[in-house]
Amino acid sequence: MSTPVAYRKKMEGKSNAHLITFDDGKDYVVKYFQPGFERTLPNEWVSYCLARYLGLPVPFARLVEIPLDFSRNIPELSLLTASQYQFASLYIPDCLDGHQATDVQDIDNYESLTGIITFDYWLGNRDRTRKNILLREEGQNSYRQWIIDQAEVFGSFDWHLSDLEEMQNGIMKSATHEFMARFIKSEQDFAEPLELIETIPIFLIEEIVSTIPDDWMVSKLEKKAMVSALVKRRKKILPKLINRFIKKVYLPLHRKQT
Repeated sequence: MSTPVAYRKKMEGKSNAHLITFDDGKDYVVKYFQPGFERTLPNEWVSYCLARYLGLPVPFARLVEIPLDFSRNIPELSLLTASQYQFASLYIPDCLDGHQATDVQDIDNYESLTGIITFDYWLGNRDRTRKNILLREEGQNSYRQWIIDQAEVFGSFDWHLSDLEEMQNGIMKSATHEFMARFIKSEQDFAEPLELIETIPIFLIEEIVSTIPDDWMVSKLEKKAMVSALVKRRKKILPKLINRFIKKVYLPLHRKQT
């Protein structure tokens, strides 16, 4: 397992993230377990594993251990709640967020955009803002996009068991989803990610959820409910939501462009 070697800085935002260099020579954005935001790390880990399976553009991530003697000497880390594992996501340099990139005319990996939108609706991600995408310029006004910060899937960074039955079932007001929809070539492109999500083996979803570390305070009952919510949503709810997104967001946007 990688070892931290240098602390860089605290990142902007409410998610208690810190930029740390590890012994592989790479910088990682490390999120620590935080009271009041107890579901942030479980949400991030489950989302990352599912996104990787689906082939979505998420930075490589891993669970890491931060030794106490490393944190003890850094004021920004010394008072944080101790847990054995933290969530570390590879830092992608030379990127803009969706607010900073003002003239995006093309997305190089546009084929992943339907998957991102479908993924967000499946997991009930209410926080796909322009701050939670990364854009790196690959050519003149042409960018490659990544998604980051899945802390608010399952509806919240502090969800409770009962909340899993009441996840977002309507069209989400997301300027970022509208931004991505502009670059999707055809409404038929939503069929592939829908099919892929619907055919993920249930045992794989169970296995991913089971790897949530014990000290992240997710009970066995809650883990079972997470799996049940994902399985139920992908069959009964997700196709209807994506169909509504196409009719209410995607098609009107493209009619305006023609």
